[in-house]
Amino acid sequence: MVEQLKPQYSIAWIEKIAEIPKIEWDFLAEPLKTPFLEWEWLNNLETSGSATARTGWQPAHLTVWRNRSLIAAAPLYIKGHSYGEFVFDHQWADLSHRLGVRYYPKLLGMTPFTPAVGYRFLIAPGEDEAEITEMMVAAIDRFCDRNRLSGCNFLFVDPDWRAVMERYGFRSWLHYSYIWTNRGFQTFDDYLAVFNANQRRNIKRERKAVVNANLQVKTLVGEEIPHHLFPLIYRFYSSTCDKFYWGSKYLTRQFFEQLYPRYRHRVVLVTAYREDNDSRPVGLSFCLRKSENFYGRYWGCFQEYDCLHFEACYYKPIEWAISQGIQMFDPGAGGSHKKRRGFPATPNYSLHRFYDPRMSNLLRHYINEINAMEREEIDAINQDLPFSKREIKFQI
Repeated sequence: MVEQLKPQYSIAWIEKIAEIPKIEWDFLAEPLKTPFLEWEWLNNLETSGSATARTGWQPAHLTVWRNRSLIAAAPLYIKGHSYGEFVFDHQWADLSHRLGVRYYPKLLGMTPFTPAVGYRFLIAPGEDEAEITEMMVAAIDRFCDRNRLSGCNFLFVDPDWRAVMERYGFRSWLHYSYIWTNRGFQTFDDYLAVFNANQRRNIKRERKAVVNANLQVKTLVGEEIPHHLFPLIYRFYSSTCDKFYWGSKYLTRQFFEQLYPRYRHRVVLVTAYREDNDSRPVGLSFCLRKSENFYGRYWGCFQEYDCLHFEACYYKPIEWAISQGIQMFDPGAGGSHKKRRGFPATPNYSLHRFYDPRMSNLLRHYINEINAMEREEIDAINQDLPFSKREIKFQI
């Protein structure tokens, strides 16, 4: 559907990223820090059957045009459930049900299945960002009204963009992820030095356990990664989902296979091999890099080895990140192991707008109290990190 706004502007809602030429979309997306809003990643999610209407992620992407030129876009999805979002809004859904208000379907802005900070509207350099943002917010409100959507939610948002959207009435909900930042480390020993003596010993012992198991751990980047490993990534991912996260196997085999010809320049694999067989890994972590930012996404192993998970998902990636001058490492969802290995609880936000007045009023009245409790939890986690006595400050 196309809406004509001013004489030179129009709005179009599209059902497939493939409807937009890659070069035009990436002109907007490639300047951003995140790799997860680029055309290849989003298109792969759709064409692989991972993020589709059938799986409950119906694409409804907003685009803004000046004549025939794409000047802004927002990846958006109509959701009939909350799975794969990693922001757990079931309390709001339950409250909505109690009020007799339909919670689903809703409109969602995020990269599907990807709890990594960086979502925002994609706006071409040189455009009047305030004017374009106002157009896009108004178009979203009209779209939700026409389609009887309960609300609009943006998850894992870019911190600077959050302040922009609050001016349009979106409410911020505080969450946290476990994020490693490079505090001027030049070597892995520099990283170890921030820990107290007991935890330094633990980390050295865990790394030694992998060596004692006669495993070699290698980091493969981009063109170094052989084709046959990409289907294998799916097998590791699938194995972990089956063992620990029932019902969370969101990505298809085709998704990983399509990374090889189209997106391997961003892929980093941390692979573990037995010393007697260096052709087929026994464990693997799947990561991505863009500039100074590094993201761990999935991990798996076919045979259990003591401490291999810590080596492949934390220590080896950190060692590699330091050698590459990377400043930020987001190791992925979850946190029970991460805080003991130097990943502080780091704030992130989602943005929400409910169209039912009762839900909107409840959000407005209680969100500050909810956020205050979350800040207390973040502070408690970070007070318990196993660092040495020298003070390390965290931004909340």
